[in-house]
Amino acid sequence: MTPALLDSRLPLVAAPMAGGPSTVGLAEAVSSAGAFPFLAGGNKSAAALGAEIAAVRGLGADFGVNLFALPPRTIDEAAFASYAAELAAEADAYGVILDPAPRTDDDSFEDKLEMLTRSPVPVVSFTFALPSAEHVAALHAVRTTVLASVTSPEEAWAATELGVDGLVVQGPDAGGHSAIHDPSRTPPAIRTPELVRQVVADTNLPVIGAGGVDGPVAVHRILAAGARAVAVGTLLLRTDEAGTSPTHRAALADRSFTATALTRAFTGRPARSLRNGFIDRHEASAPTAYPAVHHLTRELRRAAGAAGDTDRLHLWAGTGWRSAPEGPAADVIARLAKGI
Repeated sequence: MTPALLDSRLPLVAAPMAGGPSTVGLAEAVSSAGAFPFLAGGNKSAAALGAEIAAVRGLGADFGVNLFALPPRTIDEAAFASYAAELAAEADAYGVILDPAPRTDDDSFEDKLEMLTRSPVPVVSFTFALPSAEHVAALHAVRTTVLASVTSPEEAWAATELGVDGLVVQGPDAGGHSAIHDPSRTPPAIRTPELVRQVVADTNLPVIGAGGVDGPVAVHRILAAGARAVAVGTLLLRTDEAGTSPTHRAALADRSFTATALTRAFTGRPARSLRNGFIDRHEASAPTAYPAVHHLTRELRRAAGAAGDTDRLHLWAGTGWRSAPEGPAADVIARLAKGI
């Protein structure tokens, strides 16, 4: 892999997985195995992220930090209130009261960015939207490599014009939140190698391919399409070092789950999850309103997770979830690296 983008022995990246799965232990495991680790900066305070960064610095290897970029968006308050009322029966099962007034925030974006310019890390990536040109310049001023997540050639061009150093090209088969910049759109069906091929043909930036990685064949195809590296997330969810919840782990191994779906039902922006009853009951009426819907359903999802209720929990998973093994993360990296 070209050191100017990421510095690791293998062209493999541990994708940032917010909400618990990405841990310092996982970063250490994949780094020791030769892959490039990312910390997930989303949905946590700047102080909590700073503590993780301090721990990972001790590994003596390069690493990255991912941030959610959340530009202000208009929320249909009537549609949001209607959705909150629709979910009331789900929340009643756990004694949770849902607030019909939308709560929004910027995920402490400015605080995190200030910390990362004051105490730089090797790589920062952005997802959900693009940072400003000023943000990119501030990170470049402290010698941080800047990556932008994109889901189309059009988004890739917009990121290129900002002067980022590379692109994380995410196909729609990826688990968890889509990086699509307009969350009112559903990512079109396309395989990651083809999307990588399109972006590489249209831009001159180095690319990391992500989405649908279920084994070494997928890695080879994405690299052959022109990617410099391949990001893996779902295959790490059941590993020993991941912070994935017990309920989520159990669902990934439960043969009664037969498909994944892109849904706004849990958070208000497209995200791929194991298809469960909550999605079937509420996807059609879920508004596009992240992070308001995320905050609306958070306590309900926490209660469901604690109770082992896979019917009401977001079960983020890519299309290759069946191949996610238990055991050391290093074994996953070693398997994916076969033939590279």
